[in-house]
Amino acid sequence: MKPLASVHERELKAERGVRHKRKFGELGLGLLFASPVLLGYVIFVIVPIAATFYLGFTSYSVGTVPKWIGFDNYASLFSGADPFFYPAVKATVYYVGLSVPLGIILSFFLAILLNQQVAGKSFFRGVFYLPVIIPLAASSMVWMWLLQPDFGIVNYALDALHLRASRWLGDTTSVVPTLILFSFWTLGNTIVIFLAGLQGIPAHLYEAIELDGGNRLHKLIYITIPMSSSIIFFNTVIAFINGFQTFVQPAVMTQGGPNNASLLYVLYLFNEGFKSSRMGSASAISVLLFLVIMLFTAAIFYFSKSLVYYEGKEERR
Repeated sequence: MKPLASVHERELKAERGVRHKRKFGELGLGLLFASPVLLGYVIFVIVPIAATFYLGFTSYSVGTVPKWIGFDNYASLFSGADPFFYPAVKATVYYVGLSVPLGIILSFFLAILLNQQVAGKSFFRGVFYLPVIIPLAASSMVWMWLLQPDFGIVNYALDALHLRASRWLGDTTSVVPTLILFSFWTLGNTIVIFLAGLQGIPAHLYEAIELDGGNRLHKLIYITIPMSSSIIFFNTVIAFINGFQTFVQPAVMTQGGPNNASLLYVLYLFNEGFKSSRMGSASAISVLLFLVIMLFTAAIFYFSKSLVYYEGKEERR
């Protein structure tokens, strides 16, 4: 029996060797085909991120040799030596804290309205998505003219209706709320994602609510919102990330004014790096933004465990 057993073991070992060779061959072939993408990712993503972390610890401007200064850039930011850091943080928190929740709520209820069986719904869906197609810089220019305090059409219409006109982008108290209102102009992508999620809710759930005597509010609270919670979660994460990185609107419409009231964080980063040519400080600013977005996203994922419903989650458990 021993010779037969040893032969069988040798056959098994040989078979395992063939399998391992085949797996390594498939892995090597897969990496070969994926190498252009992987190489591009390393060159254009990983290397710049690593360089940014390094330059954040240096004194550097374009055309000079980076000089290692340790945490001096970060100390300058948090100590208040840079007079623009805290105004930029304050304006960004104000902007993100209001624009994201209000944008999610507004786009969700607009998606509900666009999901109704009414005449011309395709037309209205196209109208709400159309602003996304228009370049953001062009939209910003148009709205800047519309909201011009002295001869803008919006204030002209308010005067015609005997309503109080606003300084809009020209006043420190109204400039960020105006940017928040303008952010609603580009909610088309969020609305479309919500609309796709709403169309995936089974109709028999609403029929069950109706049989139990429920009304539209019951359908919204007990069916629509829970079944859309994963879509709400996704759109919220994307909206927060995009909100922290808002740049085009303040850069085109206000340049951070008046009195730095609309100096959002990425615009401040741009000014520090490309206008003041302090690339080391700009790198430190971008690293802080990266860490804030990462921690904020991780927190949202953590708290979503008890708030987000995924179909089939109970069965997987």
